[in-house]
Amino acid sequence: MLTESQFRIQRERMVDKQLKPRGIDDPLILEAMRTIPRHQFVPLDVRGSAYRDGPLPIGGRQTISQPFIVALMTQYLQLRGGERVLEIGTGSGYQTAILCEIAEYVFTLERSPLLADSAANILGELGYTNLDIHVGDGSQGLPDMKPYHGIIVTAAAPMIPGPLVSQLHPDGGRLVIPIGSRRFQELQIVHRQNARFTVEQAEQVRFVPLLGRYGFDEAGSDVSSVG
Repeated sequence: MLTESQFRIQRERMVDKQLKPRGIDDPLILEAMRTIPRHQFVPLDVRGSAYRDGPLPIGGRQTISQPFIVALMTQYLQLRGGERVLEIGTGSGYQTAILCEIAEYVFTLERSPLLADSAANILGELGYTNLDIHVGDGSQGLPDMKPYHGIIVTAAAPMIPGPLVSQLHPDGGRLVIPIGSRRFQELQIVHRQNARFTVEQAEQVRFVPLLGRYGFDEAGSDVSSVG
């Protein structure tokens, strides 16, 4: 097992070799990714690969995303501090930690109680208190806590879920979400300004499916996301 000093060197290398050359230039994101011990969010048997340029399994057929994708999706939110953010798909809790370093408060929603509990334990051990973890259908969001300056979805939907769009802050709220089939998707960024919504297409990506009423169903078919 590597020492904490060796892990720190790997984090610096991750930022310098994987993130900066690919256009990640937000200083808040770069500092968060230099700081947060990504290796603590993955199983012991893959900790030595925690800072490599790719996703890793975290159990339950779920993965922790490639560091670059975590940074990229966060950068699309354009956070400057002071925001309320909703994360759909807590997973390991690593993306949650990145958001907690930058935003004022993070609400995160996870379908799996086991993953939610594991993430809560890790985030608690690391001292994060500016978050709430909820268990439920992420495709429906968390309407009781709206509006959100940013919403980030770490699973793919067949269409942009209407409930998530409606929960965006009217003054510049942003939703970042992978949209497409179960196998191939592209990142889309929804911008809200009062009653006006615009959608920007971005990179091709590949995520696990977002299961739920406005995502994919467990049988494998697409579910309507109108409403």
